[in-house]
Amino acid sequence: MEIQNQKCVMVIDEALPAGIAANTAGIMGITLGRHIPEAVGPDVLDKDGRTHLGIIAVPVPILKASADKISDIREQLYAPEFSDLTVVDFSDVAQSCNVYDEFIEKAAGADEFTYYGIGICGRKKAVNKLTGSLPLLR
Repeated sequence: MEIQNQKCVMVIDEALPAGIAANTAGIMGITLGRHIPEAVGPDVLDKDGRTHLGIIAVPVPILKASADKISDIREQLYAPEFSDLTVVDFSDVAQSCNVYDEFIEKAAGADEFTYYGIGICGRKKAVNKLTGSLPLLR
């Protein structure tokens, strides 16, 4: 991953309660870390020699948008011009499940998803095209 030409963002539904928004970001972050391990820096030592696990080496702005806007972005990400981006979404379908097998089953039968958030990593220009006008979640 060529960091200077790459960007990662998370877009969270601005209407979510704080706990669900934080859960959404955490889940998507774990998934992105799994799929882009090279973005995570090496472990570091403090002055006492204690280890602190490596964290992502680039900033990850947390942006906000309406559920409809997140859905629009998700739909755009299926276009061929964005096929090289790493994308994770988290939805009402996933949130409603207690075990992963339940999620697999529900997702296979779902007609639509209400997206709580979407994480996007890849070419800076492409990520900015999709999310550049969105404000920070505060």
